[in-house]
Amino acid sequence: MTTAESASPSPPSRGRAGEFDLRALLAARGAERYELHDRYLNHQLPRMLHTIGFDKVYERAEGAYFWDADGADYLDMLAGFGVMGLGRHHPVVRKALHDVLDAQLADLTRFDCQPLPGLLAEQLLTHTPHLDRVFFGNSGTEAVETALKFARHATGRPRILYCDHAFHGLTAGSLSVNGESGFRDGFAPLLPDTAVPLGDLDALAAELAKGDVAALIVEPIQGKGVHEAPPGYPRAAQELLHRHKALLIADEVQTGLGRTGCFYAHQHADGVEPDLVCVAKALSGGYVPVGATLGKDWIFRKVYSSMDRVLVHSASFGSNAQAMAAGLAVLSVMEDEGIIANARVTGELLKSRLAALVDKYELLADVRGRGLMIGIEFGRPKSLKLRSRWAMLQAARKGLFAQMVVVPLLQRHRILTQVSGDRLEVIKLIPPLVIGEKEVDRFVDAFTEVMDDAHNGGGLMWDFGKTLVKQAVAGR
Repeated sequence: MTTAESASPSPPSRGRAGEFDLRALLAARGAERYELHDRYLNHQLPRMLHTIGFDKVYERAEGAYFWDADGADYLDMLAGFGVMGLGRHHPVVRKALHDVLDAQLADLTRFDCQPLPGLLAEQLLTHTPHLDRVFFGNSGTEAVETALKFARHATGRPRILYCDHAFHGLTAGSLSVNGESGFRDGFAPLLPDTAVPLGDLDALAAELAKGDVAALIVEPIQGKGVHEAPPGYPRAAQELLHRHKALLIADEVQTGLGRTGCFYAHQHADGVEPDLVCVAKALSGGYVPVGATLGKDWIFRKVYSSMDRVLVHSASFGSNAQAMAAGLAVLSVMEDEGIIANARVTGELLKSRLAALVDKYELLADVRGRGLMIGIEFGRPKSLKLRSRWAMLQAARKGLFAQMVVVPLLQRHRILTQVSGDRLEVIKLIPPLVIGEKEVDRFVDAFTEVMDDAHNGGGLMWDFGKTLVKQAVAGR
């Protein structure tokens, strides 16, 4: 063997092309989707979907739409719980992912510094000039876990405050600051954290006076019920926290990246500069999971205080090239296509048209939110006939009327929406940020027809309500 040959080993041989054919696999077994899920995954999901008639088979998706095998289109007003901020399969994000795969980068060597993480961090931080550094993980709950750890270490204090009805995630640390008991039940013991009412400064001050609080974590607009902090609360809370040497953590996992008509929802409040900000969901472009925790330099320097602690907090797939490429592409599209302005303008149009229906329908109690994060709340009607039907549903299980609205929106009008939370009479709209007036018209027309049906005593809708009542009673 020559010296040149020994110095330049040949690359390993590749397997034959075509050994794995994804299209053929899906063609052969795609029809088994619900059976496979029932057998091998969460068996309650297909059961629930069959029960409410959501067991559709979607063949493809693009932008704000799905299509079934018959070519019928479905309007997506859910965006994968906010993941699909740019809609599905945006061509710029797709090209970025093709490009990064074709580049065959030396990714995740663990002992080098690739350029893409630094470039994405740089771009993210331009939207929060008071913050300095970024940690990349793989999800929203991981971004929250990072913020909790960093806040505890930086302050040397053990306790995190959170708000009633908050979400924040489902892993053990983030579950400890989840304000919904339905998610927490059965998973104790959790971390020693404490709930305070959203907007209650006196309750916050009382907890801070105990001297062991590291931070308050808050969603600028709570996903559960779509509730916004009262005017003035975020800034006053920040001042209280800093006076007691505690930190403010803004959970922007769902509200960030243009959802509310600003890049971050906390930017609607003057003078609010969180010490840590959590983002995820839409940063992925809908393709590669990614989470990011943005923070102040001094916090990061305390966590990573020496070379011995260089890996004290890390993630195996954090900063991977595909996720970073997707994130960079998303931020580029947001700027080039005016996504934030579109969310603001289209959201205001949608909210105003829905709000105009409140006086028309006695079952419709409130329409609230910002940008393209809108809550539609239903409430007790005045007329005797409707009141008796409402009482029947409430006696069986709170939240059934909202479910009665969600189902015909999909079944009759091919519009996918969600009830905002367990036992809530609220529908949450978080569509892709690329929708426009056409989609607003389609949703409002469909919603108006469903509400007409409900108020006119439409048999199909109330018959379905009786079915939900029977199922709720049987499930007790």
